[in-house]
Amino acid sequence: MPDPGVVERLRAAGCVFAEEEAELLHAAAAGPAELDAMVERRAAGLPLEHVVGWAEFGGLRIEVDAGVFVPRRRTEFLVARAVSLARPGAVCVDLCCGSGAAGAVLLASVEGAEVYASDIEPAAVRCARRNVEPRGGSVYEGDLFAPLPEGLRGRIEVLVANVPYVPSEDVALLPAEAREHEPLVALDGGTDGLDVLRRVAAGAVEWLAPGGHLLVETSERQAARAVAAVTGHGLTARVLEDEELYATVIVATHGRAVPGA
Repeated sequence: MPDPGVVERLRAAGCVFAEEEAELLHAAAAGPAELDAMVERRAAGLPLEHVVGWAEFGGLRIEVDAGVFVPRRRTEFLVARAVSLARPGAVCVDLCCGSGAAGAVLLASVEGAEVYASDIEPAAVRCARRNVEPRGGSVYEGDLFAPLPEGLRGRIEVLVANVPYVPSEDVALLPAEAREHEPLVALDGGTDGLDVLRRVAAGAVEWLAPGGHLLVETSERQAARAVAAVTGHGLTARVLEDEELYATVIVATHGRAVPGA
């Protein structure tokens, strides 16, 4: 049973799942003093994942440092689609990797997968290296494709790009946990939310292998414009949705129609 006092402190701070969070905090704390400090941090508004230092994602425990984008539950749909399209030994890339959650799941789920990840945020890269490299992948610091090994050009079979897609004027409407504790570069997608997606789509054709797939998450209201953004660069695309997770994913393919997935 979680400590009633901890539950009350969390509930008073507005934590909807106070009992579940109390159990996680108790399990993560080394003792009463650390538990008290962790509850204080959570009550002050820090994301639970930043307080305990990890997030559950795709069946894995992903380390998440303070200041790093927290992998969302809905993004499991994106990564599950990527896994379904990756053959054994596939060359996979996780762009805008954040904590490296997508890359870690690909390595854990696809036999012999060759996985590379990149992010422009130094804190994210440090975190991703702890999640991806022990599983056999490689992580690079830099802007989108720029830091990737040149030898990957034209060889990527599955390209996951969980790009920021919140329109700039909507960032202020995000929950405080996100806008105050996650990097703006991981949230702000520009005027219409699609600036980074357009840049990824522009580079994808020369990096993807023939028949390779680009997978991106977007919102339901942006889906038509997101499709136009990728098809404008010669990719064929379809929209996949998961109503339970409230997830919308664009799967774009280089060179042939996207198979049912």
